[in-house]
Amino acid sequence: MDINVILEGSFEKWLRTLGYADSTIYGSARYVNDFFFYLKTLKITELEAINPKILADYYKYLQKRRNKRRTGGLSENYMNSNFNALRRFSRYLQETGRPFFEVSVRIRPDKQTPKIILTTGEIKTLYKACGSDYLGSRDRAILSIYYGSGLRRTEGVNLDVRDILLREKLIFVRKGKNYRERYVPMTSAVMDDLEEYIYQGREYIRSFKKDTNPEAFLLSMQGKRMCGNQVIERIHKLALSAGINKPVGLHTLRHSIATHLLQSGMTLEEVSRFLGHSSLESTQIYTHLANE
Repeated sequence: MDINVILEGSFEKWLRTLGYADSTIYGSARYVNDFFFYLKTLKITELEAINPKILADYYKYLQKRRNKRRTGGLSENYMNSNFNALRRFSRYLQETGRPFFEVSVRIRPDKQTPKIILTTGEIKTLYKACGSDYLGSRDRAILSIYYGSGLRRTEGVNLDVRDILLREKLIFVRKGKNYRERYVPMTSAVMDDLEEYIYQGREYIRSFKKDTNPEAFLLSMQGKRMCGNQVIERIHKLALSAGINKPVGLHTLRHSIATHLLQSGMTLEEVSRFLGHSSLESTQIYTHLANE
């Protein structure tokens, strides 16, 4: 099959359907584009022509390529991200009935940057930094979604009001990673914060731009579904007000609740189900963080 017929838009749409973060979608498309450009230099135009040798040669090519942003070559992490994108692309080809290729190249990534974890005391200061008005109500709901419930970035922004099951004390995640659905239990404190936001803060926001997006749970002041960057901006403002001198993001809250749950005595299997991990390997990192 001619490589040129593989539309980037459909690959990106497939990634978005599976619940990948915007940054991963953007990066994956860029890395695949780079690979296509490399194939053109070899005059390769058919997917069927891609084989292990070509992929191995591509790795050697990346090892020799200069870094465009700083002196020296490309980092191992960059090359690892590049090949992870090609694995996603190959899976996309396979699941859409197109010729696909196996990516067997394994790259040892650079030493990873330690995950940022907030203490329980710092989490309390974030909650205290929330105002008493409708924006404060929404801020507490954001904290309860991303810390109290441990949701991923896209899982939180994709929530609809109907997904907050107050009577059952559950949150229904319909757009999880790899499009896996799950139910996340709510504590009484989380339920109180979400209920207050739904019936007070959110209704006040809707009064400005009523029914612009009546289904979305987290609403912007324009009455539209909040995007990830808008939610992150609110978290940054809370961290600044709370005097927290750490780079705080949405995944920081997810890392923190996972660590705190393990410290409280919850088993690895229970935390894995809570986070929506497909395997225990993804959860095991938090055992080291909890011990530290």
